[in-house]
Amino acid sequence: MKPWIKLFLACGLLALSLFDVTKAGPFEDGLAAFLKGDYAAAMSYWRPLADQGNAVAQYNVGLMYERGLGGPQDQTQAVAWYRKAADQGYVGAQTNLGVAYATGQGVPQDYAQAVAWYRKAADQGDALAQINLGQMYRDGQGMAQDYTQALAWYRKAADQGYAVAQFNIGMMYDRGRGVPQDYTQAITWYRKAADQGYAIAQYNLGQKYREGQGVPQDHVLAVAWYRKAANQGFAVAQINLGVAYDRGQGVPQDYINSYMWFILAASRATDAETRDLAAENRDVLAAKMTPAQIAEAQGLAREWAPIFAP
Repeated sequence: MKPWIKLFLACGLLALSLFDVTKAGPFEDGLAAFLKGDYAAAMSYWRPLADQGNAVAQYNVGLMYERGLGGPQDQTQAVAWYRKAADQGYVGAQTNLGVAYATGQGVPQDYAQAVAWYRKAADQGDALAQINLGQMYRDGQGMAQDYTQALAWYRKAADQGYAVAQFNIGMMYDRGRGVPQDYTQAITWYRKAADQGYAIAQYNLGQKYREGQGVPQDHVLAVAWYRKAANQGFAVAQINLGVAYDRGQGVPQDYINSYMWFILAASRATDAETRDLAAENRDVLAAKMTPAQIAEAQGLAREWAPIFAP
């Protein structure tokens, strides 16, 4: 079972909510420039508004500095502008300021401050802040570890349809943290996230069907869920799909497809352990294949492209 996701999510959308976008003005001019990719012009429109105390413009200026758009990347300046907007109650800036403190970008790392800013945004209903606050409770960062509180904040975000939160609730039930261990409930929450295209949830569902935890063992369904995650480039699912083809579990035995998935996993894995496992499986399988089969599998791997969920 893969470890649960740990994300510090920053709000990545330009803020528009305080403006009537049907009216022309500097903010709308900045937006038009931004959408054209003229970031310097966008900054020239938004910076004066930010200097005048407009919270939305302050947030956008902070985002521009954070991403290095319209000028050099400057995390310290990003934090300064997020703080101005956050002090006025702007929820996206509060979340991003929490991220800055949690990750030590632009400010010294300070989990207590991260928690404080996440809580301000979470109390306003911001789902990303709710997820991040839940993770701080889960990991005991900035406060005492409290799985019950973590679960409560995940539920708030999950109720807004956020797949990350749904997945994390599934992990809580899977591991019995904050709730009694319950594989059936874990599967329910994994499925909610998986149905939204969340790859690690799809992989975990595949694991449950393969192992028969909370559901009857079903290798066909295991393969179906592995394939959904593998098609998005999730390397561990690609390995398991390769194993299924090698053994003929849930699919007809097919060394060519198996080898293809091992190649892809070895080339796309982001950690050495997964890369090594994929490469080891690939090399063991090669001993059972003809040169023509290997060449065909390599060709399929070259032609493969990820299919991301909408």
